[in-house]
Amino acid sequence: MITLASDFGTPYPAAMKGVLLQRTDARLVDVAHDFPRQDVRTAAFWLREVFPYFPPATHLVVVDPGVGTDRAAIVLRAGDHALVGPDNGVLLPAARRLAGGDEDRLETYVIDERTLGPADPTTPADSPTASSDGEVPRSNTFHGRDVFAPAAGGVHETDIDALGSLEWLEPDAVDVDLELPDPTFEEERARGEVLVVDGFGNAITNVPGSYLDGRERLLVNGDPVPVGETFAAVPVGDRLATVGSHGYVELDVNQGRGDDAFGLEPGDRVVLEPAGNARD
Repeated sequence: MITLASDFGTPYPAAMKGVLLQRTDARLVDVAHDFPRQDVRTAAFWLREVFPYFPPATHLVVVDPGVGTDRAAIVLRAGDHALVGPDNGVLLPAARRLAGGDEDRLETYVIDERTLGPADPTTPADSPTASSDGEVPRSNTFHGRDVFAPAAGGVHETDIDALGSLEWLEPDAVDVDLELPDPTFEEERARGEVLVVDGFGNAITNVPGSYLDGRERLLVNGDPVPVGETFAAVPVGDRLATVGSHGYVELDVNQGRGDDAFGLEPGDRVVLEPAGNARD
């Protein structure tokens, strides 16, 4: 299969699917097309959490605020998976997890757009995207259609062990790395940050859920908050700290928005400590 993920909304993903369907009969699976616009880190987090649940696949990812610049287009092989997208770090957290943390199972390639070929080899001569000088027609603003989709189709049709045989792939290191931040610990105090806020308003931190083991209450940036295993552990509208499905501490509200109730957004610092340290 080929998965697709972007910040495009609609209808742009349909054009990428059209390009893919000209090249392959792969099953196309949408991961999400409503990632926050140009938010590379948020997309990287969710892809890291989602991709490991897929069988071996080609993953087409386009969250690309640098489209049309000199940033590279890349393909990563991570174990039995291939990831196609821009060289801005969005692919790396997921690729590392798919590779099991083994850098020897991670191969990096740069796409040579000059030899990749057109997105639509049947482009009519009178199309606004047609070229009169023999160059491959390619938009400066939609590489999802014109670069990444053709590349993903070609990768999917090639044995994963033979990616290096593709004439438009060159083994090379990536230029932009992205590692999601780790928390720090001082005795019983955890200093972390909000990685993302999901659609329910749950503020997902980078503090591992094990920090809540054995705790009934804790301080969140100095405010006491109950700890619960489920949202329903507190009355509707109340705040709580819990462990999300991804294994991190979440700051939530039962049937409400944790980001609003805690006054948090992605990137904000969060200090967690035992409630016994609360001041009167």
